[in-house]
Amino acid sequence: METIVTNKTLEKLKYDLVRAKLVSYETIEQAEEIANAQNINIGQALVNSGVISEENILKFLETKLHIPYVNLEDYTLDEKCIKFINYSDAKKYRIIPLFKIEDTLTVAMADPLDLFAIDKIIETAECSIEPVISSESSILKKIDEYYKKDFAITEIFTGESIDYDWRDELHSEDLSDNHIQKIISAILKQAILENVHEVTFQREEDGYGVNFKKNGEMVNKGNIPSALSSSLIAKIKNLAELDASVSEVPQLGKLCFNVDNIEVTSSISTFPTIMGERIFLKIYKPPQKISQIIKSETSLNLIKSALNIPGIIIVCGSPLNGKTHIIYSLLVEASGMKKNIMTLESIAKYNLKNVHQCELNENVGFNMDKAARFIEFQSPDIIYLEGIKTKESFDYFSSLVFDNKTIIMEFLANNMEDLRYKLSFSDFETLKSIISCMIFIHSKDSIEVFSKETVQKYLA
Repeated sequence: METIVTNKTLEKLKYDLVRAKLVSYETIEQAEEIANAQNINIGQALVNSGVISEENILKFLETKLHIPYVNLEDYTLDEKCIKFINYSDAKKYRIIPLFKIEDTLTVAMADPLDLFAIDKIIETAECSIEPVISSESSILKKIDEYYKKDFAITEIFTGESIDYDWRDELHSEDLSDNHIQKIISAILKQAILENVHEVTFQREEDGYGVNFKKNGEMVNKGNIPSALSSSLIAKIKNLAELDASVSEVPQLGKLCFNVDNIEVTSSISTFPTIMGERIFLKIYKPPQKISQIIKSETSLNLIKSALNIPGIIIVCGSPLNGKTHIIYSLLVEASGMKKNIMTLESIAKYNLKNVHQCELNENVGFNMDKAARFIEFQSPDIIYLEGIKTKESFDYFSSLVFDNKTIIMEFLANNMEDLRYKLSFSDFETLKSIISCMIFIHSKDSIEVFSKETVQKYLA
């Protein structure tokens, strides 16, 4: 369900702005419509429209509420106070601790009349709260500045790591606040050393099991004790900028970290089960140039030609064999062609220059069906589609080829015979007829590229 963004303070005092002759009644009504349409609060709508400055709103609130305004631009927080408000709550309520004197914690708030937020902070911080007013943008900036180092995986180096075991970090005598973070970093390091791309954390009798997926099988690599389980789940969610307070519904996020000075991305998926939340983590390597993957000049020319003509480029292979890696390399190649390139993905694995990447979001109703209805209005030349499943979606996106579009999609097939069998169904007749290029990944070192003519002959 979509969260409505509000500012209770301004909602309560909006007509006082009119009485103070800072804005007109009509302007307030228009701002409310804009706020509802864009899912922003009324204050942001007023500032964005240019009718009143953020500084004037803050000064008005300071006078009206008798709550002091603090400019955070050059303000230095007492870092010891960060522990009183966790990252998720700070982001959710737009609130950050400034300093603590005796039993009173002074906090900067964008919405000082949000009593629910104040009650929540009093409960977690176990002390009195003294609010001051600050701008929402400055609070969010300070949150990123002060919490970032506590919510980032440290650099991972893999050199000379013989018989590495993440459990050595688990059993270390580290009593620091970021011990859990070091454990997660150690698990990621072991996964990379073992060339594992999928890691799951799932509830078991004695804590959370850490499982690597190898050759299609789940392999247990040890357990996180029950005493650390809650901290583990909260830390993973915070690292992926997910809501640590929500466990009843699935969430999808992204975690970026450096491995041997190279940025690596991992998608993070949480899912509620009767045993507790299950965390699934999938690691994606950064894309290479397609010429670094495909060595044959003939095959490279086939791919480049297919990117320049209407048709479907289909990337096939078994699970975890690098289909997404190849597709991102195709997008990197296409990005230099002065074309309008768009993607529809669950998570953008890497930010690509000159590629318009769109993340689907079921929480706000932006699913594949809605994207399909509107993407034509963006007049794309090349479209990458992640994981389409239904016949209707296949048919629709196949039809875009007749409007001079180039479609890039992936197709799961364990081997060539499996591919031929799956595509023999009548549902794929249209799709087969407009494939302009097929890339089949047999293994990391064995990738075949088929021309349109070869595909038609093979799949006939």
